[in-house]
Parts: sequence; C-alpha cells; structure tokens
Amino acid sequence: MAEFFTEVTEAQQKFIAAQHMFFVATAASEGRISLSPKGLDTFRCLTPNLVGYLDLVGSGNETAAYLKADGRITFMFCAFQGRPLILRLYGKGRTVQPHSPDWPEFAAQFPDMAGARQIILADIQSVQTSCGYAVPEYELKQDRKVLSDWLDNKGADGLHAYQREKNMVSIDGFDTGLFPIKAD
Repeated sequence: MAEFFTEVTEAQQKFIAAQHMFFVATAASEGRISLSPKGLDTFRCLTPNLVGYLDLVGSGNETAAYLKADGRITFMFCAFQGRPLILRLYGKGRTVQPHSPDWPEFAAQFPDMAGARQIILADIQSVQTSCGYAVPEYELKQDRKVLSDWLDNKGADGLHAYQREKNMVSIDGFDTGLFPIKAD
C-alpha cells in the first residue's frame, strides 16, 4: 500500500544515495511526456524538500524545456536489489546553468564531470512509497564510459556545436533555455 510524506525522510535519502539509477519525468501542458533514465553519481538530496541532479549533455534536453514550460517534475527510484521499494518524488523544478550566479553554490554539491550542462533542482512537494514487488532484481555490472569517451572525441568546439544543434529546442519545439557549454 502506498504511503505519502511531505518531505524526503533520512531513511529515504539513504535509499536514494544507494541507487545507481533513477528516472525523471516532466511534461508541458501539450506535447509529449519526457521520461528519462539517469545514472552515474549525479543525484543529491540537498535538504528534505530540495533535490537535484547534475544534468549531463545528451541527445536532447526535454527536461529543461518542460521545466521552463510548466515546472512539474517527478523522480522515481526502484530497488533492484534488497528489499523491494519504489520511491517517487513530486515537485516543481528549475534549471541552474553554469552562467547562473547560483551555479557555484549548487555545483559544489556534485562531482566535477565532463559534459555537465546544467543542474536540475526540484522543490519537493510530495513523496510516495509503494511496494515494488514486481520489480525484478538486477546486479550492477558497471557504469558505462560511452559518454566520457564521446566527449573526449567531440572536443570543446564539437560539443558547443552539438549543443547548439541538439539541446536548444525540445522535440516538441519548446525552448530549453540552455546556454551551450562554450568552446575553450
């Protein structure tokens, strides 16, 4: 049976910290719903009602676009090992980009990673737990190195050009608000 909370408890924060993967969903009032898997060591509980993740460059930038258009965001964590559990965080999100005055404060909470394009923050309004009894058990083999290898091959100029082409507008035509990572 599902339980609801008004903040992320300490036990839930420990559960989140132990997960190797999470999912983020956003949507505008029209268009597609964006649902993305995320990995690496990028998610942080900053306070019981403020969470965020270091968003790395990708083939799209739907989350930023839909946050700019609407702001609604949901995170989901699943226990793939140990006791079954699904944890959802519901909130209102925003982006913090490297040119923002808030960047140094928030960036200090995350690892320094190549390809960091923005931090996605969310003020959490509701937390839900559910059983997860049907979620299968998996073992983590390893993190993929494909993104870091791709970034190395792309170079600063190539990354800037890629972001201008792929990360400025969502697939539904919404502005993402992104200022691309500048070439050195």
